[in-house]
Amino acid sequence: MFDILIQIQMIDISRYYSFILPIITWVFILLIKIVLYSLKHGWDIGNTLKHVSHGHMPSAHTGFIVSLVTAVGYYQGVDSGAFAVAFVLAIITIDDAVRLRMYMGDQGRYLNKIIENLQLEEKYPKLKERMGHRIREVIVGGLIGFSFTLALARLLG
Repeated sequence: MFDILIQIQMIDISRYYSFILPIITWVFILLIKIVLYSLKHGWDIGNTLKHVSHGHMPSAHTGFIVSLVTAVGYYQGVDSGAFAVAFVLAIITIDDAVRLRMYMGDQGRYLNKIIENLQLEEKYPKLKERMGHRIREVIVGGLIGFSFTLALARLLG
């Protein structure tokens, strides 16, 4: 029995910092987003959670992916294959946050206008018109993701 207890070792979580730090950063950015939205639009948590999932300041998607790139670069090195993969994923994610989701919002706006002009509001629900991020929201999300992750990485070693 004592042999089993001796063999049990503590798990070294520092091996997983490249995965853990982006999750912590993502939660941190979501909390910032909730507070900022609530300060601007009131403290109705149901309304806030409905609106901050996609869009608004700061971009949690961008913050998370920039945090991932930063953590992988810090712990595995910028010359690693993992860094290259994380960097390509960052480009795709940021492009999605800015460009593709904006196009979806534009389509929602146009379809809502058509429904309104044809007087079909009762038959079809109103579509979301704001799904993407503005450039400044993506930049702020990226800056928070980079700086918060770097601060955590240096703090944790």
